[in-house]
Amino acid sequence: MKKVWAAIIIAAAVLAMPAAGIGQPRVTITYWQYFFESKVKLVDQLIAQFEAQYPGVKVAHEHFPYDAYNQKVASAVPAGAGPDVINLFYGWVPLYVDSGYLQPLPLDAFPPVQLERDYVPMIRASKLDGKYWAIPTAVRSLAMFYNADLFRTAAVVRPPVTWEEFQAGAERMTARDDRGRITTMGFGMAPSGQDHHLLREVLFRQWGAAPYSADNRRVTYATAAGAEALRWYTDLITKSKVGAIDFFPGAGGYRSAFMAGRAGMIVDGSFAIGAIRRGTRASWGVAPLPGRTVGGAPSNFGSYWVHGLTTRAVGPRREAAIQFLKFLVSEQTQRLWLDAVGELPAYKRLVDDPRLAADPAMGPFVSALPYARTTFFVDEAAQRQVLVDAVNEVVLNNKPPRQALEEAAAKEQKVLDEFWAKRKRP
Repeated sequence: MKKVWAAIIIAAAVLAMPAAGIGQPRVTITYWQYFFESKVKLVDQLIAQFEAQYPGVKVAHEHFPYDAYNQKVASAVPAGAGPDVINLFYGWVPLYVDSGYLQPLPLDAFPPVQLERDYVPMIRASKLDGKYWAIPTAVRSLAMFYNADLFRTAAVVRPPVTWEEFQAGAERMTARDDRGRITTMGFGMAPSGQDHHLLREVLFRQWGAAPYSADNRRVTYATAAGAEALRWYTDLITKSKVGAIDFFPGAGGYRSAFMAGRAGMIVDGSFAIGAIRRGTRASWGVAPLPGRTVGGAPSNFGSYWVHGLTTRAVGPRREAAIQFLKFLVSEQTQRLWLDAVGELPAYKRLVDDPRLAADPAMGPFVSALPYARTTFFVDEAAQRQVLVDAVNEVVLNNKPPRQALEEAAAKEQKVLDEFWAKRKRP
């Protein structure tokens, strides 16, 4: 289905769109994103299509390693350099706004009423001070990727429905060498990858701890229930010994381990489908995240990357940047993005397509969207790190989970307090 979409759209993009900008002075704008291979390749194709439709505009595409991305933005934009249109994680929006990197989306081009009518509800996390600052092409949720070959070898008959089954299956798939060192993990663990989201929005909630207050001003996970959720997660390393942090080094090491057949299960987003499809030799599948109990309330984490206009985009560059931004979030681009990257369309009418729900790889992600919660981050990097540190305190320093969580909550509360102190209560 997605290949059919792509063929139709590529043809339509060239033949059906008006060739605006003919005879106008040539304007060059710059687009930045971090390096993710499938996204970089697709954006190059999209730019070629856009420039064919708008001959008066040239788009320079630059990308950088993920770990260096925010620092590049911080050094370039305040100096009046860098991108006109930028791709950023939704959780960075408050920090980018406070730092003066972004300008609000123009109301005439992106009316808020229309955005909230046409897009999935999670986009409201990009609204701050009553304004939308950025807009997504696609959205994500989490699901479980599993190695079907390792399942068969370990006599794991089906994807786990509960976390108890998950742990049991992970134990059966874990292999060790003669010295007791793990050679194949039952669970490819990644606290700094997707697992901090797994802890915050899935495990905490399923164990009975809300991570934040309803107004997002208070950290509320440092409870007995939250500590039990953290204990269950860290016990996978310290007691069950089904996984190890940084078994394969790097931010995406858990995914690399899975593709190499060295991890039986991982928790990841739909954006990983393309890489896993290209790089995994074993048979694999996707299943919804387990619950604490059979039939218990499900929970998931919803997220997205957004495109926004930087404060550098002024005058003719701003007008060209608005046109490119519209193109990046258009229906035709959302369909292509699904095919090339694996992220779900941000338009309600596209993501509600029953054919997507029936797709073996995409279906588990689509089914999770109705109950996926989008964390309101004020400083995503800092808030991620406090949970990563909590895991390390338990695993490496034998700290009781409740104490580790209380310390994490105190650090994170300081981050929230500093952010909200700058703003008046509504």
